[in-house]
Amino acid sequence: MLTQQLTQPVYRVLSAHGFAEVREDEASLAKAFFSTKDFNAGDAICSFGAAAILKEPTYLTVQVGETEHIHLKPEFLQYINHSCEPNVLFNTSTMQLECLQQIKAGDELCFFYPATEWDMAQPFECLCGTKSCIKIVQGAKYVAASVLQRYKLTDFIQSMLTK
Repeated sequence: MLTQQLTQPVYRVLSAHGFAEVREDEASLAKAFFSTKDFNAGDAICSFGAAAILKEPTYLTVQVGETEHIHLKPEFLQYINHSCEPNVLFNTSTMQLECLQQIKAGDELCFFYPATEWDMAQPFECLCGTKSCIKIVQGAKYVAASVLQRYKLTDFIQSMLTK
């Protein structure tokens, strides 16, 4: 009988940015953004801006208006992945990356994509496995209002929900 062992991913650091670093899983080559500092809920982790503004979404943009989607600046923020239990939010009104819950050095920074995206360019199956998992991530337009109430959403997404 074979016994399977669950192993933690082994990461290598691709780039360091003071408060966090981009790491790559050596097996899957997936990239993620990990904190190198502790943060408390409500902390502004960093400011961000727009390297470019597009009329249509791509898999790398964050939505700031009905026809406004930005490429993040600084670019390394694009490695913040989705989670159905997020610890950060791209607040597109203040242009601050906000801490939603306590983050310890070494934690991966993750945000809830429907918190910023109304209708995503590339929907995907979520494999987070949490009790709160929404299964298919495709934008707030497709998530029940009762589910969205559990999350902090951008002002833009809130405005779309009242239309």
